[in-house]
Amino acid sequence: MTVKQQASRDFDVGFLVGVLVGEGHFGGDGRQPHVTLRMHTDHKALFDWIMENFPGGKLYGPYRHGGRHYYQWMARGAFLREQLVPLLDRYLDERLDGKAARRFQEMKARYLTDSAPAAGSASVPPAPEPPRDR
Repeated sequence: MTVKQQASRDFDVGFLVGVLVGEGHFGGDGRQPHVTLRMHTDHKALFDWIMENFPGGKLYGPYRHGGRHYYQWMARGAFLREQLVPLLDRYLDERLDGKAARRFQEMKARYLTDSAPAAGSASVPPAPEPPRDR
């Protein structure tokens, strides 16, 4: 990867993280985690950009509901665990945005257990029991 390509990729990641911090939702459906981005149909170009640069999520809509017109992008499954979570782990912390960082950590704590670790994270085995006196 050239310096120019790396700079472009760094921008893409930073821009996505910024959009998710400002407009995204970190949660789940009771069974699996998801990151959702819902915005007015005026932002279709942004959704197209996300789909092009971060393939793996799904775009739904346009919806017209209750006088609102919007698209909804969702990251779930392998794409979320293997690609998006590692990016957010690297860049989203309390210094950037405390509320979004807490919501992201809560999503991980609830849905991403040791039985389904995110890519790049190692499951730590439990410590051995200390010897017992007989």
